[in-house]
Amino acid sequence: MMFRPGTGEIILIIVALLLLFGAKRIPDLARSVGQALHMFRKGMKEGIPDSDKEDDDSGNGEDANGHS
Repeated sequence: MMFRPGTGEIILIIVALLLLFGAKRIPDLARSVGQALHMFRKGMKEGIPDSDKEDDDSGNGEDANGHS
């Protein structure tokens, strides 16, 4: 069973955040978290294919300059 916070818990979390960080820093923190999530989602969406590493190695024992 998942925990779903009610109104009381949300108010308690907001009050704790205000006490810890102050009202002026909360928008900056929220903006930073939003940008981090955006970058994470973008990275997950694009991905890094493993085939790029394999394309660099021609498999014939020669390096990029044609030397063995």
